[in-house]
Amino acid sequence: MALTDRQLMTYLKDTLNFKEELDLESELFSTGALDSVSMLNLIAFVEETAGVEIRAEDVTLDNFDTAARILRFAEQSIG
Repeated sequence: MALTDRQLMTYLKDTLNFKEELDLESELFSTGALDSVSMLNLIAFVEETAGVEIRAEDVTLDNFDTAARILRFAEQSIG
């Protein structure tokens, strides 16, 4: 099962209070739009939607600071 950019962007727009236009390259955690509780919910969403298991060591800014990075991580985790 793959996570699509549309699914992820809809989830982010519905759950985050992002003050600017949200796109695939918008920084989420480093700008404060995504806090630790939101991150846990996002991880659960990605695991459920993409059908992957995310380990604690995978939760880094390199993998989760933008929607594009999240999508890339999910795709690599599947295949």
